[in-house]
Amino acid sequence: MSVSRFVLGCALALSTAFAVAATPGVSDREIVLGSIQDLSGPAAMLGSPVRDGMLLRLEEANAAGGVHGRKLRMVVEDTGYDPKRAVLATRKLLDRDQAFAFLANFGTPVVMATMPLIVDAGRPHLFPFSPHEATYSPLHPLKFQIFAPYQSYMDAATRHMVQSRGYKRTCLLYQDDDYGLEVLKGVEGGLTRIGQSLVEKTSYKRGATDFSSQIARLRGADCDFVVLATVVRETIAAMTEARKTGWMVDMLVTASGYSAQTHELGGAAVDGLYGVSVLPHPYAEGANSALADWITRYRKRFGVDPNVWSAMGYSIADLFVQGANAAGRELTVEGFVSALEQLKTTRDFFGSPEYRFSHDDHLGNRYGRLAQIRDGRWVILSDYLK
Repeated sequence: MSVSRFVLGCALALSTAFAVAATPGVSDREIVLGSIQDLSGPAAMLGSPVRDGMLLRLEEANAAGGVHGRKLRMVVEDTGYDPKRAVLATRKLLDRDQAFAFLANFGTPVVMATMPLIVDAGRPHLFPFSPHEATYSPLHPLKFQIFAPYQSYMDAATRHMVQSRGYKRTCLLYQDDDYGLEVLKGVEGGLTRIGQSLVEKTSYKRGATDFSSQIARLRGADCDFVVLATVVRETIAAMTEARKTGWMVDMLVTASGYSAQTHELGGAAVDGLYGVSVLPHPYAEGANSALADWITRYRKRFGVDPNVWSAMGYSIADLFVQGANAAGRELTVEGFVSALEQLKTTRDFFGSPEYRFSHDDHLGNRYGRLAQIRDGRWVILSDYLK
């Protein structure tokens, strides 16, 4: 080899090594991902299966050789659904772990506190469990979302319920934070479009367990339909309190309460509850062959049945794998974003919606479906509502 060729070869090798090293979380052997979840707080029953679903997909990708020869390593931090803890966890994942991207960060209060830190550091903020408008709008090169916004799907779901069932006195119980306020806007918007307005609304503090005063207030307002901006535990508590007092009013919960844990833990008290589904629950009974195989793999890996949160975690990790594969071997943030903006999926064995991104639109789906708990099981009642 000539001296000039040797020098050129060394220069190219150094240039490639520098390019890899210059991308946080990307080495010659691995890609580091970060996720902040509630594993010990009021939403831990949701955060844990999200984590496990992601881990299963990443482990499967690694077993198949990784992404262009790189193994995927996820570092998960527990926030306990506390924004202050989440900020510390985010800084740790950015500075110490050098996460290339953040996946499925959990909870609107947490996301609103941490998302600015992540995008300011130049890292992709992908598919958070917070259908808040700020997670995709205004358009930002590093923000991507697949979950229909609270405002959009609660506008549509509220209108559908009121128009199809003839309710005249709609009320709202909501969590006193960004999550609850986004739902409030959606419900009010939907009612306004059909010439109605909220009769009563009442809030609760995150982590509350006693809903006696809120239910009494709503019942006193003679509500014939109650929308719940709650998560699983609070959904059960609110419905149990209502049924205990003999109040059999119809209730509709956001996708944050659409979970098998709701009927498994709530029992008869939650039968009849309506909910918004972004993805059907993965019940083993009646599952297609691909879904049945996935359920078996999940059970073998974690020793429990999966739920809809497990499926959503798996889907999120799969979207990352697809995007990283499409970005090519020389993985950079810019290349990954470009690949994701061209990604288009079809409905899969979970029954997911079709996800579509573009250079001008980073919201992959805008719609939810109506479901109801009947005899201890969620039943899908509609296609995606618009």
